[in-house]
Amino acid sequence: MRTTLDSRLPLIPQHLDLQFLPSGRISHGVPAVRGHWLGRLLRGVRAGDGRLVINHAHVKDAPATLRLSSPAFAEGGAIPLRHAGGGLGENLSPALSWTGVPTGTAALVLVVQDPDAPLPRPATHLLATDIAPTRKTFDEGELCPRVGNGVTLGRGLFGRVGYAGPRPLRGHGPHRYVFQLLALEHPLALPELPSLGDLLAALTPQTVLAWGALTGTFERA
Repeated sequence: MRTTLDSRLPLIPQHLDLQFLPSGRISHGVPAVRGHWLGRLLRGVRAGDGRLVINHAHVKDAPATLRLSSPAFAEGGAIPLRHAGGGLGENLSPALSWTGVPTGTAALVLVVQDPDAPLPRPATHLLATDIAPTRKTFDEGELCPRVGNGVTLGRGLFGRVGYAGPRPLRGHGPHRYVFQLLALEHPLALPELPSLGDLLAALTPQTVLAWGALTGTFERA
């Protein structure tokens, strides 16, 4: 049975960056534990879908008319290893395309979250704002840090800027990575390196004109 976390913090400190050494031990001063053992221990602990951006009070009632797709994976399909996080894959953001941007859209926002992370809220793997409403695609790797494409990349999981590919705990089971695209009525006044909290705080019931989502999966056995 899965456990959905709200404000409670169970076994993993929120700031902990779970990076695994080749031997399976966890670095950053955490006692040596085989990665798959910890993943199995936390297998029923999941953040849950409630705090996905598309379920936010100022987003969920907007029409889901954006159609987001990727040549790398189909809806619900496995994300290729090349798009997995550093040390596991090449950490390349997948190519994306979309249709259905409504008239009057002033900017687009793209957020990628993992609602299956064993954390109090879904892990943010990408935050990209100030996307031009005329844009229809992103090339592979275009949302990685230091790529100058006129898009503002915000801070995600553990303060990382830009795309951070899937790298779930070994043995924790399949994780979903939800690519969420929002069409906004007006650009948002955000800090230079915005966080997801900054984005959500700037939204109002009138801000979001439409949204769409694409979900890929990834698992480390």
